[in-house]
Amino acid sequence: MQTPEEGKIRVAFAELIDLVSEKVGGKALLANDEFFAPKENLLKPGRGVFIPDKYTEFGKWMDGWETRRKRVPGYDWCILQLGLPGVIRGVNVDTHHFLGNFPEYASVDALEVSGSPSPESLVDAAWTEVVPRTKLSGGTQNFLPVANERRWTHVRLNIYPDGGVARFRVHGVVRPDLAALRASEGVDLAAAENGGTVVTCNDAFFGPKDNLIMPGRAVNMGEGWETRRKRVPGFDWIVVKLAAPGTLQRVEVDTNHYKGNFPDMCSLEGCTLKEDLLDFANAKDIAWQEILPKTKLQAHHRHFFETELKASGPFTHVRLNIFPDGGISRLRLHGRAS
Repeated sequence: MQTPEEGKIRVAFAELIDLVSEKVGGKALLANDEFFAPKENLLKPGRGVFIPDKYTEFGKWMDGWETRRKRVPGYDWCILQLGLPGVIRGVNVDTHHFLGNFPEYASVDALEVSGSPSPESLVDAAWTEVVPRTKLSGGTQNFLPVANERRWTHVRLNIYPDGGVARFRVHGVVRPDLAALRASEGVDLAAAENGGTVVTCNDAFFGPKDNLIMPGRAVNMGEGWETRRKRVPGFDWIVVKLAAPGTLQRVEVDTNHYKGNFPDMCSLEGCTLKEDLLDFANAKDIAWQEILPKTKLQAHHRHFFETELKASGPFTHVRLNIFPDGGISRLRLHGRAS
């Protein structure tokens, strides 16, 4: 049974960005077996679906990665490339819908390599175990913490001896090339791929907070940050920690796909902190400085602000306020790292 402390660990790392998601460029490179269901399913959104009467020529159709029943010694494995290299805080081996066919145990190895090596060349690479062989439960999310501060580019999921996993999440913190950031002008300091992090928000009922800083434009309304309809006075807000302290030159607020539920107005504030704070709502001593005053927004539109900015920083954190509620698909904070 999970202890309260383990529960806190699980909640903490599960809030971090999924470094291997296909949304951020993660790839399932190679598996020793994918007889019943392909490895690419591991990185898809959601937790997977179950269709009772759907079959393929190989057997039951399953929304996950599933290997055949092993009749020889050994175990099955899948090598994945992180879309965003970084420090791993924990993984989620989700066995959703796999009940009589989930693996009994799993372990995770990690690797850092440069360039674009072939998947086959990674099989015998010098992998480091970051999650030891751990017993799994079927039909649930198995959250396994990682205690290692190294930067990784690839992971290998090992399952013992065989079976099916619906989804695999690798939660962590992006570790960018800071030297390259500082050498660039006009870099997006909020972008997840550059090391930006959504620290907290007051509401994310319809759309997860991390969507705000994902690569590219949202493909639908479900890929943005969206709050519930506000029935009390006030406004909604979200705090982004910049990839590095920096000065802002241009801001983009994108309401792509939000047509009947975009915020009426927005504003931006910045601050400089020496230490991270977890509760920005009640941090009375934070001296927020106005960057963009309360400004009208349009539906389904990319808003660019440059001359309207009242302050440029340098800042470490930026808070986007929306009035009174609604959805924003992307926030881009273009500037220069200090």
